[in-house]
Amino acid sequence: MMSEAIKTKGKITQIIGPAVDFRFPHGSLPEQGNAIHLKREDGTTLVFETMQHLGN
Repeated sequence: MMSEAIKTKGKITQIIGPAVDFRFPHGSLPEQGNAIHLKREDGTTLVFETMQHLGN
């Protein structure tokens, strides 16, 4: 069963190799294993998978 997409704006805070850190508003963290879709200015979309919650 597929669930509806939840649109929450986050911010990329750091990129180290293949790892990308995002920051989301309090209470809006995506579940581990969920996809994060990033729409770029050129119209393409990058898809990331949530692997770990790091905290503050």
